[in-house]
Amino acid sequence: MSRYADHEPACVDSPANAIELVIDARARDLGGFSVRRVLPSVRRRLVGPFVFFDHMGPARFAVGQGISVRPHPHIGLATLTYLFEGEILHRDSLGSTQPIRPGDVNWMVAGRGIVHSERGDLEHETRLHGVQCWLALPMAHEEDAPRFEHHPAATIPVVTREGATLRVIAGEAYGARSPVGVLSPTLYVHAELDPGATLPLPEEHAARAAYVIDGSVGCEGQRFGEGTMLVFRAGAQPELRALSQSRVMLLGGAALEGDRHILWNFVSSSPERIERAKQDWKAGLFPKVPGDDIEFIPFPDG
Repeated sequence: MSRYADHEPACVDSPANAIELVIDARARDLGGFSVRRVLPSVRRRLVGPFVFFDHMGPARFAVGQGISVRPHPHIGLATLTYLFEGEILHRDSLGSTQPIRPGDVNWMVAGRGIVHSERGDLEHETRLHGVQCWLALPMAHEEDAPRFEHHPAATIPVVTREGATLRVIAGEAYGARSPVGVLSPTLYVHAELDPGATLPLPEEHAARAAYVIDGSVGCEGQRFGEGTMLVFRAGAQPELRALSQSRVMLLGGAALEGDRHILWNFVSSSPERIERAKQDWKAGLFPKVPGDDIEFIPFPDG
């Protein structure tokens, strides 16, 4: 998905021992389609490798409406798309054409440069609900050749605990490893929690956060509802308790070496590399998307 300049999500310092920061998502209109943006925020630019986190929907589209993200470029990151409802058709400049459905994982490594589009079904009434993330690449992989992976829902490992169903979308957690080809230690889990269920966060990851998709959870004596991300202190041992039927995304992983710069859809450790990508896109030097090569999103100057 393409990123535009927007209002920063709100951040609140938390006095709780395990919780370092609470981020409230801010609504962002992407042209007839609203998302709740959580990362980046003014106080927290990233959590582990996660530099971008958009909660899409839930939304209902009438006939002729729906998500329609025109071709746009990326460098220096990997996109991860995961749906609870609906379907999106992914196309990219490698020639990939892949619909993604609930529980599947689309993983696209931009590396030195890729272009993709995301289109919904405009011929039928549809619903859409999901999360799209960007993960910054380690410096050693920023200029890798681009690649795309699709992992059907049946290939994503599921861990069950009392009152909890945990789908390990990417990386490792709770003794399971996802088949998604991450390039640094990663935590990304879709947790479904019954009322009263408790869930400790994995201790092996340096950076950890939890985002409430729906329902409500308790942590450190506080209640948190949907649209809220809790960022935990390093070394803490937080535990979530479901106060109602809840869905929560756990995310994080190892810290990246060095800083990361973000401009529009470009992520890099080098501002000069981002400037070159900007000029290449404006000059039409990125590859086209087969089957979707007429429209494109221009660089948002000004």
